[in-house]
Amino acid sequence: MLTYCTNIHPGETWEEVSTSVWQNVLKVKERVSPDAPFPVGLRVSARAAREATTESAVEFLEELGQSGCFIPTINGFPFGSFHGDRVKEQAYLPDWRSRERVQYTLDLVRLLNVWLPNGITGSISTVPVGYRAHLNRQDFPLIRENLLSVLKELEGAAEGGKRIILALEPEPGCLLETAEDAIRFFETMDFPQDFRPFIGLCYDCCHGAVMFEEPRQALFALEQAGITVPKIQVSSAVRLLRDHAAAAELFREPRYLHQTNVRRGADILPFGDLPDALLEGARMDEEWRIHFHLPLYDDGRGRYGTTNGFIPHVLACRPAGALLEIETYTYDVLPDKPASITDSICREFEWLRSRL
Repeated sequence: MLTYCTNIHPGETWEEVSTSVWQNVLKVKERVSPDAPFPVGLRVSARAAREATTESAVEFLEELGQSGCFIPTINGFPFGSFHGDRVKEQAYLPDWRSRERVQYTLDLVRLLNVWLPNGITGSISTVPVGYRAHLNRQDFPLIRENLLSVLKELEGAAEGGKRIILALEPEPGCLLETAEDAIRFFETMDFPQDFRPFIGLCYDCCHGAVMFEEPRQALFALEQAGITVPKIQVSSAVRLLRDHAAAAELFREPRYLHQTNVRRGADILPFGDLPDALLEGARMDEEWRIHFHLPLYDDGRGRYGTTNGFIPHVLACRPAGALLEIETYTYDVLPDKPASITDSICREFEWLRSRL
């Protein structure tokens, strides 16, 4: 199953999601899936989730049926505004220490329970516990308690016929950066066996590439640990191999956090944001990978490199049944912004479909 994430379209209220965001979705469907049901990866903010009553959700379900769309997954990672002037590390707050994060996720469970078609496993991707600098091990009992609150609700949804998996999404700089981190975290949490089917990982190709993960090893290790991967976000990062200081400057912008990892020999030097790496003067003759989501078709045109070569390796060993979701939310801050957001999304579908 192939979709894209609507976090590329600004929309924080339920009215915005169900009108302006949805109109953008229908433009994409008309081009990439005119005659077949179209899965949509819907991003719903905490405010929109609160505002969407069960009655509103049922009305939207009718719209889904009329337009030939369905919703198998929700992006529940960013709690608040995702297209404001400055998002940065605020994207991870509130984290899984907070009851606000729990209530937000429960609201998403309520909505997806209405929208999810019968016979399809759904997923809700979420923050990978929190930003590493915000957390310590003393927080773990509270984090476990909060996650269990949601898993209990998911167990109830499954008993009612709707299986939904909460999918933690590892990301550079967070408590869970890699598959290995996730495996250790699951061991520490020691979730009750009855709840294990309802929690897994969303594997983001951009994040994995920035962390220099080997996808076959990462996904095999998750399988061996019994950790489900219901969703793979297909995205590309910036990759710099030579003296590309000028190219790195193209991606300096104030809205999003652009964690940067520099490979120096056998070592990986992590920087919390791209300006930190530039300020530190890390040698540009080493390999840099920058957390900046690029359109899949972008090859850098000789100005910079990308990690889209990482993606076929993920596709070759992706778990059976994992949904593929294109995720390029950085459209508004791209150095070479495409003229049409719809055209850009459709080109990404073409790129990915040609490799499946």
